[in-house]
Amino acid sequence: MNVTSRFKQATTLSGSILLSHPSLQDPNFNKSVVFLSNHCEDEGTLGVILNRPLGKQLFQLDDQFKNFALGEAEVFDGGPVDKEKLIIAAWDWKDNAQTFRLHFGIDISKAESLREENKNIKIACFLGHSGWSPGQLENELKVDSWLVSSLNLGLFEKVHTHADCWKAAISRVSDEMKLLANEPENPSFN
Repeated sequence: MNVTSRFKQATTLSGSILLSHPSLQDPNFNKSVVFLSNHCEDEGTLGVILNRPLGKQLFQLDDQFKNFALGEAEVFDGGPVDKEKLIIAAWDWKDNAQTFRLHFGIDISKAESLREENKNIKIACFLGHSGWSPGQLENELKVDSWLVSSLNLGLFEKVHTHADCWKAAISRVSDEMKLLANEPENPSFN
């Protein structure tokens, strides 16, 4: 995996996907799929929620983006931290979906030049991000709040559908997770 990022890469969690456990009820992360762009023991962890589309394009949030071709990029809720900050990401898959190249935390000019070079590159914008202080994510992993998964093309093709994306990803983990993912929101409806 080739990851291009303005954030320092450190351990194996960087570039991974976090899937919230079906029992995680925190509204910030319930049924979420989080891409971890940076994980470092000293600095903590940074990522963005992939499956929370806001149903808006970039130009709808700010008129200054109307003159950019990327003004039509979809905007996602990246997480509960710094909700007023915009993170732009561009990615593409190479070699029959075996190699993933990511440009994360880029400016709009860089995103525009990447699109000019490669019309198939996907661009998304995230308002806010998800963050964990040093050791916090490790503790949450120990109590099974999260499951760690690898990147895959199928997951990225479903990011526009909040629950479907999460359900498809968590169901691939095990039969138990598939069963839990398909439980009704309110068990009395069962």
